[in-house]
Amino acid sequence: MKFVAEFRKFISRGNIIDLAVGVALGTAFNKIVTSLVEDILMPPIGLALKGVNFSDLYINLSSGTYASLDAAKKAGDVTINYGIFLNNVLHFLIVAFSLFVVVRVYSRLSELRNQEEEVEKKAETKECPYCLSAIPIPATRCPACTSQLERAEQS
Repeated sequence: MKFVAEFRKFISRGNIIDLAVGVALGTAFNKIVTSLVEDILMPPIGLALKGVNFSDLYINLSSGTYASLDAAKKAGDVTINYGIFLNNVLHFLIVAFSLFVVVRVYSRLSELRNQEEEVEKKAETKECPYCLSAIPIPATRCPACTSQLERAEQS
């Protein structure tokens, strides 16, 4: 029973929902990137390389000769599918670049938010002339070094 209670507690935490949403968005994003690679980027690249369809590029390791990768697979021959590998590498690079851009934008926004918070904190504080710690503007004694601030401001 303790195991079930722990599992129920684990499931009810917000992190599971966040993870589920992330996985769902990642799956949808993967479909978009796959379509971008296979349907938009690879056809022009193949055309520029004299009509090459990357999905059909393979090395046949058996003695048979086939017109396409599908024919070799149907015959059950062993192949090295380097064209599919190239598609997957391009797919990976696009996903990695997209995630890099998202993380970079998120980091920049976080930095800006932190800078704004620091400016707000500085507007609400003054610096102790003795220990240089930040203290509230109306304070008359420094909580860090316990110096009397009224005397410091008068001298």
